[in-house]
Amino acid sequence: MTEPKKDKKKFDLSLLGKIYKLALPHRGLFFTAIIATVLMAVLNPLRAHLTHIAIDDYVVHNDAVGLWNLSLLMIGLLMFQTVVQFIQGYFTTVVGQDVIKTLRVRVFNFISNYKLAKLDQTPVGTLVTRSISDLETLAEVFAEGAVSILGDLLQIVFILALMFYKDWKLTLVCLTVLPFLFYAGYIFKNAVNASFNEIRTQVTRLNTFVQEHIQGMQIVQIFGQQKKEYNKFEKINDSHRKAQNRGVFAYALFFPVVEIITALSTALIVWYGLKFNTLATHQATLGLLTGFIMLINQFFRPIRQLADRFNTLQMGMVAGDRIFNLLDEENVTETGGTIVKNKLKGYIKFEHVKFSYIEGQPVLRDISFEVTPGRTLAIVGATGAGKSSVIGLVNRFYTGYEGHIYIDDTPIEEFDLQCLRSRISVVMQDVYLFSGTILNNLTLFDDSITQDTVEKACRLAGIHDFISNLQNGYLEHVHERGATLSTGQRQLIAFVRTMLANPDILILDEATSSIDSVAEQMIQKAIGVLMEGRTSIVIAHRLSTIRKAHEIMVMDKGVIIERGTHEALLKKQGAYYNLYQMQFVGAEI
Repeated sequence: MTEPKKDKKKFDLSLLGKIYKLALPHRGLFFTAIIATVLMAVLNPLRAHLTHIAIDDYVVHNDAVGLWNLSLLMIGLLMFQTVVQFIQGYFTTVVGQDVIKTLRVRVFNFISNYKLAKLDQTPVGTLVTRSISDLETLAEVFAEGAVSILGDLLQIVFILALMFYKDWKLTLVCLTVLPFLFYAGYIFKNAVNASFNEIRTQVTRLNTFVQEHIQGMQIVQIFGQQKKEYNKFEKINDSHRKAQNRGVFAYALFFPVVEIITALSTALIVWYGLKFNTLATHQATLGLLTGFIMLINQFFRPIRQLADRFNTLQMGMVAGDRIFNLLDEENVTETGGTIVKNKLKGYIKFEHVKFSYIEGQPVLRDISFEVTPGRTLAIVGATGAGKSSVIGLVNRFYTGYEGHIYIDDTPIEEFDLQCLRSRISVVMQDVYLFSGTILNNLTLFDDSITQDTVEKACRLAGIHDFISNLQNGYLEHVHERGATLSTGQRQLIAFVRTMLANPDILILDEATSSIDSVAEQMIQKAIGVLMEGRTSIVIAHRLSTIRKAHEIMVMDKGVIIERGTHEALLKKQGAYYNLYQMQFVGAEI
């Protein structure tokens, strides 16, 4: 996954259009918010105008009735403005949250179908950042982004128009400070743009590090590396702090500068009135000067907000760019063909299959074999021999291989992917349990599986008594990854989960390597029943678990070097015989 290029155009209108296109399903709320924004831009300057009228027409002339009536009008205007402001703020936020809800589901669905080859290379923290914090940042584009910026710009235009209408000379005097404001805004914009891009990068680094180290904290503690990892985290956290502080410094400097410029502009109004004796010569009235002071404050307020909102928009666009870059990647698993079968015979055939995770580094070299329905193929070999790659290809976890793979004489690519995987079950060495009840982990939230069916499978695997003795039985809550259960208990739950899936093809990938001898004896019978009538592929280091396999295939460096039954391979006294000698005869010595 690539990060946005730093030399990319700073304000991409096509990206902005892509973001706001997401609001089309909510166009009613969105356009109502725009109308409210335009109304707010018109209503805000009216207060200064009415104050001008109140002083010059009623206060100066002691017209209490007229002042009362105008006050009621101003109160009504203020109440109406409050309603309009609520509609504008609430509707833009609601649209943003609705868009983010839809987009978050889209991102999660994308990640759910991410190619495993790419998923293996992408830090979990990066995907978490895209799914959570980047999306929340993008929501701010709707709440404080282009619509609010449009409102601020319109308000500035209306204020300027009203000021020029009232007194163009006084307006020009007030605006003499604008070059200082533009220069300060330019410096602020560049500083904050740089800090925001750096902040997003540091947030991703922080999320990735924390996610990875929380998952691997047991290893850190086992090897006593807490201090070393703490120092690493401190450096990453410090980089994040520095990036944040650069943005904070820019804000802390810019806003006081705007306040000084606002005060300077107000001082110029007072100076102009005294210098040219405008009150005495009636060139400007008290109401006009008061109204101008109010308009000047209203004029600089949206300018101050503009700087903030432009950077909120920029930060949201950086997040949006990251999200769309993710969604535009061609790393989604292809769903493949259209063939859907409720049941497979279980015939598997590899013909001259070659496969590499990285180009130029093959892990399978011209592999050919077949497994007939209902029979068991065991695959053994040293680490890196290509065993797991074989089962990964059977499940279509990986594509881009050479050669042909068939299931039931049909090319594997022609099967609907969801259908294919629903008929194949895999029990891995590293069992993953979700946070929730044991029952939900057994059924994977499939309501069609009854409690009686679950208990029957658990009795077969020998874990019904263990589960029943827990405080809440099958409703006992287990923590993430099944941390509250032993390795053997997690493995047994995985076997029962596979039984309940009722697959046509069963794959065991080192499924008993983490189980002690007692637990292994408990599930051997269950495995026998599970394999009965099913095509099975078993990867095992424990040769004791594959003695009854119909065929054993020995692999080394991506090629098949031996094939045969347990007895035949021992008589051959080749690679399998050497593995057997090291595991059993060596153990006896």
